[in-house]
Amino acid sequence: MGREAVLPDGVRLAYELTEGRTGRREPLVYAHGLFGSRAADDESQLVDWHAVTRRTGHRLLRYDARAHGESTGRPDPADYTYPVLAADLLALLDRLGATGPVAAAGASMGCATVLTAAVRAPERFSRLVLLIPPTAWDTRPEQATAYRRLAALTERHGVPALTAALAAGPAPAWRRDAAGPAPAPSIVPPLLPAVLRGVAATDLPAPADLAALTQPTLILAWDDDPGHPRATAERLAALLPAAELHLARDAAAFATWGDRAARFLAGDPA
Repeated sequence: MGREAVLPDGVRLAYELTEGRTGRREPLVYAHGLFGSRAADDESQLVDWHAVTRRTGHRLLRYDARAHGESTGRPDPADYTYPVLAADLLALLDRLGATGPVAAAGASMGCATVLTAAVRAPERFSRLVLLIPPTAWDTRPEQATAYRRLAALTERHGVPALTAALAAGPAPAWRRDAAGPAPAPSIVPPLLPAVLRGVAATDLPAPADLAALTQPTLILAWDDDPGHPRATAERLAALLPAAELHLARDAAAFATWGDRAARFLAGDPA
């Protein structure tokens, strides 16, 4: 059943928490990507986290990022930087009384959210699963320019033009063929330009800060997508002292991600 948490700035985060097996009470918190939501993930997901947590016994905490899905937002680009999104994740954990270490997973923007939160409060996290890490550092300026162009396009021509531009964007060929038409962004149209300009103005934490994270980390990435470049995944794998990287080059490899995540979160050998 959906619930909501009111943040200090008045934004309401919609979330859901499912129970795990008896004896394993810590949650796995999952942060979705840009334009996504819990409902969108249910339609077309990278990993079935319900199936994963049924295997591992974790409670599953999913939420809609501010302005996404059923959560509210404000038309201020500063609200959508990674530090703000990370603060939202930590505030939600506080609201639920999850003061001990939790496992965390995130995709794209959610990956950045999880990493930023872990740098800010490393004691709050036990294990990390990072899916399709976004552009970062050297590759971020070009992506930021693209986001600003999409914001302007949305203001001039509306959501259909944005959806068409996203559908025409680069993605792994095998993923594009399997995923079907790109869904409309799970963001109310008036907030789309602010969200795009906010993510354009942000980046992953500094490499030196990430290198200080000692949590076991599983990185799941793919080839041939400039928005989620292999270079970011490989750099993270080199920086994080307890990281393992899996690159999916085809649909068969991608299909193993749920099993890999479940075994990793359960502490089983790879």
